[in-house]
Amino acid sequence: MISVRLILRDPIRGTWLRIIRTTTIEHMFDMEAETPAYLEGLNQDQRQAVLHDVGPLLVIAGAGSGKTRTLASRVAHLIDRGVPADRLLLLTFTRRASAEMLKRADASVEHRSSGRVWGGTFHSIANRLLRTYGRAVGLEENFTVMDRTDTESLFGILRTEHGFGKTKTRFPRKETIASIYSRVANAQTSLSDTLTERFPWCQDHSEELKALFRGYTARKREHNIVDYDDLLLYWQAILASDAGDAIRGLFDHVLVDEYQDTNLVQAEILRSLCGADGNLTVVGDDAQSIYSFRAARVENILGFPDEYKDATVVTLEQNYRSTPQVLASSNAVIAASDAAFDKELWTQRQAGPIPSLVTCYDEAAQADWVCDRVLELREHGIDLRDQAVLFRTGHHSGGLEIELARRNIPFVKFGGLKFLEAAHVKDLLALLRILDNPKDELAWNRVLLMLPGVGPATAAKILAHVEEVGAAAGSDALDAFLTYDLPVTNETREVLGLLRDVLTDCRGDARSQPGPATQIDRLADFCRVVFDGSYDDADARIGDIEHLGALAADYSDRSRFLAEITLDPPNSTSDFADAPHLDDDYLILSTIHSAKGGEWKSVTVIHAADGNIPSDMALSEPGGLEEERRLLYVALTRAKDHLAVTVPQRYYHHRYSTNGNHSYALPSRFLDPAMDQFMASATGVPQAIQGSQWNSSGRDTVGESLSALWE
Repeated sequence: MISVRLILRDPIRGTWLRIIRTTTIEHMFDMEAETPAYLEGLNQDQRQAVLHDVGPLLVIAGAGSGKTRTLASRVAHLIDRGVPADRLLLLTFTRRASAEMLKRADASVEHRSSGRVWGGTFHSIANRLLRTYGRAVGLEENFTVMDRTDTESLFGILRTEHGFGKTKTRFPRKETIASIYSRVANAQTSLSDTLTERFPWCQDHSEELKALFRGYTARKREHNIVDYDDLLLYWQAILASDAGDAIRGLFDHVLVDEYQDTNLVQAEILRSLCGADGNLTVVGDDAQSIYSFRAARVENILGFPDEYKDATVVTLEQNYRSTPQVLASSNAVIAASDAAFDKELWTQRQAGPIPSLVTCYDEAAQADWVCDRVLELREHGIDLRDQAVLFRTGHHSGGLEIELARRNIPFVKFGGLKFLEAAHVKDLLALLRILDNPKDELAWNRVLLMLPGVGPATAAKILAHVEEVGAAAGSDALDAFLTYDLPVTNETREVLGLLRDVLTDCRGDARSQPGPATQIDRLADFCRVVFDGSYDDADARIGDIEHLGALAADYSDRSRFLAEITLDPPNSTSDFADAPHLDDDYLILSTIHSAKGGEWKSVTVIHAADGNIPSDMALSEPGGLEEERRLLYVALTRAKDHLAVTVPQRYYHHRYSTNGNHSYALPSRFLDPAMDQFMASATGVPQAIQGSQWNSSGRDTVGESLSALWE
């Protein structure tokens, strides 16, 4: 045995290392080593991305090209090369994506854990940093995070307080006001430019909107509340503050998934965090940038090589999902784009069926054809859950849903109401929020309105009384609410007593407080009482509260639970469920936006007519036409084996009518360069009815039978 002293430069962190290794002389010059598990099965381009040394890296990952595996393998590689896991920052757009990547990385790195990696969404990482460093930009630690519906509610309150709802001209609704505010914040464009480009019908109300935005900002600060947009803006502000260097010093490498979906603020955060030549890895596909309505900028990924001059660019073109026929149609659609990185997806999969382009007589014929196809594929062994029907916007599936129900074909639709947007779930979360932040005015208002006999005026009166008494006693609103007498009627007083009891139990004492799951279980006692008088299906809603409690069981801290479930909420109660039973089967209906990231053995894209794809409304927006092309490309690339696109020829002016006035539609212009890649057919042409045989006057048997009843 001998000792060998090596002095090497670490290529990952740029530092010098002194390594003393004891080894046997016969193995000293053994140059062979086992291939790490995280490199096994990677193609040449994936391997190049994973093994990239230092400096900026852009990975253009085509649809189905193994993006998730590549990024997870790079995390594993960095840990394997000696970078401490807690000095890696992995940013994604969903909590699930982050968890999946870290799980894969952990499975392929021996004797090391990726569990300490800073992994999460931009907003969740911002929340985590602000809890520690927020005071540098004037934030208190126990701030509450508002979701989108809370933001809309606060704008609704301010809109009423300013009297803008009673003007002689139509004033924007609270939802529109929230959208304008979010667009200004995320795109970092002036209010006047935002109104001109995106909301021209609101231009006459610019001064009123300014007043609302000033009031909104002041109200948030007064009640220690931040919204989604604030989280990113405060993170950006911290990086420019005295605490900036401390945050930059936390990470050796930053990795970003779905970079094409970042907005201007997120791109600037990354630039400030890593610098122009730092260890920044971004993965994305410009051809799948479809979220400009959330202020995402395809320019971020297109301009990355110019922003980071020394960046390495790796393109992943081998597709592992789709057949050559599906890829041929998809490639033809996106090849016509005038703003994209050059790439052409290819695969080693065997040939499959040629995609179908079906011209339907009308929407009813389209629904009929889709149902026939779904059942036929099911008979050939493709389960309903392995089939998806995609559409540009939610109402496009209305006629199909009716036909599916008529034929008893079960389906699940994505792109509608989210779990946390349900009224009863927001009721429960409001109870948790006043425990966490007694200054939260919106949460107090919602909780007080749950009490029988309490309307908006009474709720405002109670809250004003609580704040006044609390201020006089030097206590917060929750202390005052639990301690002092309140101006309520006898109808309210009994349920108020129960509310006080459950809040007291959940609050605990100075030494300890129960965990979030226990608190939800106790708060459910109050919900059972008030839900009976508020909702028709109270038992089902209590079931949702119990699901929420099960989710909270993984958390020991109420603030963290509230922040994370607000920032990355479940879509439905099915997100809490285990694997489905063997006899559970249902067709997937989804908007294209909600389908991104999914894949199915069979995909049918319906309503692929000009005016729908591209949407008429999108054409008036900057870059709208190209984004609509990318949207169709995303839809086509969800298919593994079977792909069909349907185009109704007739759209009736009265919905679901089959006669009367109608307009004719043409196939989407985006299909023109791909026509040779489809098998075209037509369906639903009604048979001509021979009417001459009915010209003679028939016998009115109905009239005769009715007459017999009274004669």
